Amino acid sequence: MSDLPEPIPAATLVLMRPAAAGAPQLLMMERTRSMAFAAGALVFPGGRIDPDDEVLAERIGGAVEFAPARIAAIRETIEETGLAPAVVPPPSAALVAQLRQELEDGAPFSALLEAHGLSLDLEALTPFARWCPTFKEARRFDTLFFLAEAPAGAATAAEAEAVRILWASANEVLDEANAGRARIIFPTRRNLERLARYASFEEASADAQRYPVRKVVPWLEERDGAQWLCIPDDLGYPVTAELAETARRT
Repeated sequence: MSDLPEPIPAATLVLMRPAAAGAPQLLMMERTRSMAFAAGALVFPGGRIDPDDEVLAERIGGAVEFAPARIAAIRETIEETGLAPAVVPPPSAALVAQLRQELEDGAPFSALLEAHGLSLDLEALTPFARWCPTFKEARRFDTLFFLAEAPAGAATAAEAEAVRILWASANEVLDEANAGRARIIFPTRRNLERLARYASFEEASADAQRYPVRKVVPWLEERDGAQWLCIPDDLGYPVTAELAETARRT
């Protein structure tokens, strides 16, 4: 019998925006070192799927695939960054700040949308990946990743979640991690390598739709006497194996 904890359903949103030159920038947060999961690591905004996300999905999701996860990704991004992607009509900065505070105070997202006359464009999020590692952690997540264009506005870190927020290209983040100036976990590294291939959000979204969103469960495999941490080779990832001793994961 496995001693792994049951995975928690979760969702993550990769916000992308054009850069003045070169590859698009991605929004990432450096998590506080007191967090139970990925402490001190650079991650995309996201979190667990709440019961209210399921309720709201039944009401507005229709036939949209992964509707509860899309809703969770939007809600968590508002809470963690102060940006409100896929919210219709686009809220003012003051309203986003109000929504963020009300979410932090425990108000249901569904009630806030109704109270403020807002709706969600769930189709604005493109399904990108699904990861469910089997690493031995106090918390384990089954996470759906989505792509979306970044809305206007300034992103700020939620103090309880992150020590900073940054915009950087996928290659810039990988370079920082390789130089030891930043920490990323194994799924983030693989997703950054994949995102580094794209010159725009449009290209990333179109390419993502070419691949199935199948659950990625990394496994250990022996090759020439060494242990490698592997993922499937048919899901769009340019790197599908890494020596286990060098794989960075929490």
